[in-house]
Amino acid sequence: MTSTDDVPGAERRRLAEADEDGVPWRAWGPYLAERAWGTVREDYSAHGTAWEYLPHDHARSRAYRWSEDGMAGVCDDRQRFCFALALWNGVDPILKERMFGLGGDTGNHGEDVKDHWWYQDSTPTHSWMRWRYHYPQRPFPYDDLVAVNAARTREDPEYELVDTGVFADDRYWAVTVDYAKSSPTDLCVLVTVANRGPEAATLHVLPHLWFRNTWSWGTPFRDRVPRIAGEGNRLVGRHQLLGEITLAGDGEPRRLYCDNESNAPRLWGQGPRTAYPKDGINDHVVHGAETVNPEEEGTKAALHYVLDVPAGGSREIRLRLKLTGTGSGAHADPGCDLGAAFDAVLTARRAEADAFYDDLIPAHASRAERAVARAAFAGLMWGKQFYHFDVARWLTGDPTSAPPPEGRTRNANWWHMHSSDIISMPDPWEYPWYAAWDLAFHCVTLARVDPGFAKEQVLLLLREWYMHPNGQIPAYEWAFDDVNPPVHAWAALQVFHLDGARDHDFLARVMHKLLINFTWWVNRKDVNGNNVFEGGFLGLDNVGPFDRSAALPAAGVLEQSDGTGWMAMYALNLFDMALILALRDPAYVDIATKFFEHFAYIAAAAYHQDLWDDKDGFFYDVLHLPDDSRLPLKVRSVVGLLPLCATTTLDSVTLSRLPELAARLQWFVTNRPEYADLIGVHRACEAGHQHRLLSVVGPTNLTRILSVMLDEEEFLSPHGLRTLSRRHLADPFSVTLGGTAYTVGYEPAESRTGLFGGNSNWRGPLWMPMNYLLIGALRGFGEYFGDELEVEYPTGTGRTVTLDEVADDLSDRLISLFVPDPHGRRPMYGASELLQSHPDWRDLIAFPEYFHGDNGAGLGAWHQTGWTALIADLILTRRR
Repeated sequence: MTSTDDVPGAERRRLAEADEDGVPWRAWGPYLAERAWGTVREDYSAHGTAWEYLPHDHARSRAYRWSEDGMAGVCDDRQRFCFALALWNGVDPILKERMFGLGGDTGNHGEDVKDHWWYQDSTPTHSWMRWRYHYPQRPFPYDDLVAVNAARTREDPEYELVDTGVFADDRYWAVTVDYAKSSPTDLCVLVTVANRGPEAATLHVLPHLWFRNTWSWGTPFRDRVPRIAGEGNRLVGRHQLLGEITLAGDGEPRRLYCDNESNAPRLWGQGPRTAYPKDGINDHVVHGAETVNPEEEGTKAALHYVLDVPAGGSREIRLRLKLTGTGSGAHADPGCDLGAAFDAVLTARRAEADAFYDDLIPAHASRAERAVARAAFAGLMWGKQFYHFDVARWLTGDPTSAPPPEGRTRNANWWHMHSSDIISMPDPWEYPWYAAWDLAFHCVTLARVDPGFAKEQVLLLLREWYMHPNGQIPAYEWAFDDVNPPVHAWAALQVFHLDGARDHDFLARVMHKLLINFTWWVNRKDVNGNNVFEGGFLGLDNVGPFDRSAALPAAGVLEQSDGTGWMAMYALNLFDMALILALRDPAYVDIATKFFEHFAYIAAAAYHQDLWDDKDGFFYDVLHLPDDSRLPLKVRSVVGLLPLCATTTLDSVTLSRLPELAARLQWFVTNRPEYADLIGVHRACEAGHQHRLLSVVGPTNLTRILSVMLDEEEFLSPHGLRTLSRRHLADPFSVTLGGTAYTVGYEPAESRTGLFGGNSNWRGPLWMPMNYLLIGALRGFGEYFGDELEVEYPTGTGRTVTLDEVADDLSDRLISLFVPDPHGRRPMYGASELLQSHPDWRDLIAFPEYFHGDNGAGLGAWHQTGWTALIADLILTRRR
């Protein structure tokens, strides 16, 4: 496929072929993790010390058990083969095969990657992709980064690669990798290396092809060892299931071979498993060791290019990765053209990608906003990874390995879980494992470009090999038992509507699974059976004065405003689902009625159990003590804003089509007047119809809580909504329990405590998902009230606007984090002059995990294109 005759629809046609005709356009993609070392999956230690058990220093030498990693990597959707780039500047102690960073045990603010790279482009089928990396020409300062960060405290900022001076005088390589598919299993790869330094320099470039090690673990029927051989400028791999795959490169590279096996002498002082282990190519190139196979075969191989590049110049390498034979071993014409046909594929795919995004992103978006949106979609596409983890096998060990040590109990309750799927990850380096509520947010933005994949992702964690038999959804691999907010129903509705509100089978399938999960919540997280919920940390890490997932520092039960708000929202989401389905199938009317009433019970309980403080006009967590007294924890945080998100509207047209539901609702309002403020508020709208508001926060309390949320001295910042009120800067909250004082103060940047987490902080910074939900809530209220309700915005200014106008302005504040201001500076890049002003850096867009509560500087993980990619959805909504 090299024609550009149908450029505007070419990528959409590929998506349709994949979804409707089974053409495997998504079979190959950027599914190789940026980091497999330091993960729970690879941790076989006695005490769960994943970062220490398999550190970065071991990664080049140890065969991974569950998945692989690399730079700019691609693989198939079962990760049988892997392709990635390795580099060497001639002075580093090791090849640059993977990104370097500090683990949770060594970073002064937790895990923290140090390399600089960007996901610049990708279509949903990965027919076109672009990746960029800046590699120092000076020695990479591994030891310096470790030592300086180790000496810093939580009061100090992280010591980053740009702080070391290694990029001074522009002595670095700008490496760009472009991918273009000629067919689902035929990739054209263009590697461009640019010498930004003032002098001529030499760079070693080693495109690697290897097979994931599936044969060393004693697994039945998986003991056959694939092989890679080759001739001339080609590597040819043969795999029992995959077939024959060829990597061809232009020029005259040297072929190097080793085995994807652990270097047992280096790692454990044991006898060698092979003379040419996994780090054989590294040792040969860097040290001249005789560690590559002279017989020219192995399970890991590279084409070795040595490029001399003048100052300011660049060189290109053309590669073609192609399935050239079937699984039976039959040979086909490899057809690895690296000339005119190669150029035609790259030209066509890039034009088709431009057309796809030109059609998707509204014309009203500025040029800078279009670049941000496209980069957000690209990062989301690059964040898809092959995730492999058989918990039962991991717990018991492999037949050919020593039994795991006693005491390994992490995730022991999840023995049923077997993962071997492509999943959208929160961050390909810092979080190379799925997180349930992150994934729900990813799906909203994914639905903008690939609704089919978004729906698969929504369903995935509800499938029987993920969801626990008791109905719990796994949280994340460090602790599947932890509890993430129940946002899957919300995400399913968002995806359903973004896909045109037509796939009712998808909605029904999701709902049937969510009924099980909702029941788990009701049975497990409402200890007193009073319709207020606990839940634990609920993804908000250190938002409270103590760890909400641990044993409480005093006897009692912590009843949570966010837990209760989430569950009220969950009930309304299921109610909305049931309404949609009931219009086609009356069997869902009873379910709609059930969740309408369940919502009313939860919403009322938030007030009856004193989560709402009428004096402050705010929701708080409450410690319910054994003597039945209640101690409110008066922390002004996003916990108290969450109930705003539990809102929906019901119109009289829908009720007229569902008379049984209408009758039940009328009975409930008449006979249960105590719920009138929650479900009984209604107003006339166009054409004589009526809208009814169902909300935890009624009209009177709405204006009170918004006056707090929209106050610049509390939650409202120049770039969005903070997670903690700024009033706690001068007035920290403190409570003494069990003889210990617990304090929450406003911390706009990285966390200064180790409470529940390393580099994340919910005590002041801006978090995209919470802003996105609250903007959605404002739009929901705005749809109901229209122009009839205006609020002071910002609080104290005397200026009043509609709720839709507030939502618009909050969206603009968030967008402003990413686009250059009138001085050409992006707030998210903070005080970094290199990122703010250098012409080779300033237009490369990263996606931080969260943002400084006052100045908007990016913090935490730096490739959190998962939920931070919601900025693309905000741009599309705002500029439509």
